[in-house]
Amino acid sequence: MTAGPSDRYLEVAGVRLRFRDEGRGAAVILLHGWTFDLEMWEPQVAALRDEFRLVRIDRRGHGLSGGVPDSEQDAADITSLCRHLNLSSVALLGMSQGARAALRFASRAPGQVTALILDGPPNLDNQAVDEDVPMQHFRELVSKAGLAAFRREWSKHALVQLCTEDAALQTQVHAMIARYPGRELLDPATAGTATAPWSLPVIRAPTLVLSGAYDLPSRLQSARNLCAQLPAAEHVILPDAGHLINLDQPALYSKLCRAFLMRHGQRPHRDSLTAE
Repeated sequence: MTAGPSDRYLEVAGVRLRFRDEGRGAAVILLHGWTFDLEMWEPQVAALRDEFRLVRIDRRGHGLSGGVPDSEQDAADITSLCRHLNLSSVALLGMSQGARAALRFASRAPGQVTALILDGPPNLDNQAVDEDVPMQHFRELVSKAGLAAFRREWSKHALVQLCTEDAALQTQVHAMIARYPGRELLDPATAGTATAPWSLPVIRAPTLVLSGAYDLPSRLQSARNLCAQLPAAEHVILPDAGHLINLDQPALYSKLCRAFLMRHGQRPHRDSLTAE
């Protein structure tokens, strides 16, 4: 894959990160999940760019960004992106591991976050490990059979299955997995780990938690647990959708995001301003 005409790059501590900045209005940063990249947000950008400024990034170690995936560094990368674009307040939309990144940033800069939309969040009791993803198995598989073997097996995992039969979306999912660099699988010693703790109770921003009705039971439970820990959270379950809700139900997903952001994404929530 080559860079598109709207691609831009930001260098953070020697790592080059790809991002796109499109649309107009209140700023929303979009954060994808593991093995995906900013291309997954195409349906939402098309639906929302006339009302919101949508900033989407290839998280480090994904897509065309350098480095290796690092849950600790994600929040610092968001901070650098906001500084680079002079964004004093933002809403965050994070799916799966992107939800972890969004929460980590919001816990450290609560006064900067207007609203949160969290999609298919993992279990947050362990702030570094996703229990639904067998990383050790995948590292052993890559060591023995290479990245192609990992990509074939991962493409069959429940977390990357679509309920929709839309051929273009199916192709898009496989293309993102195919271009995932897998650097932390090739060299496990480079994999980042979270070391600094973060706290959910400091987050006061209005939060919308989205789940697909056919997501893993563990993810549905994680969404319920998260709503119980956040003081201003609501949970919506979308029908006929698995883990990749924004692709299974793009129109409904975008409609829910639009309505929530119109209510809450325009300026920092008053409670959050006193939380720092």
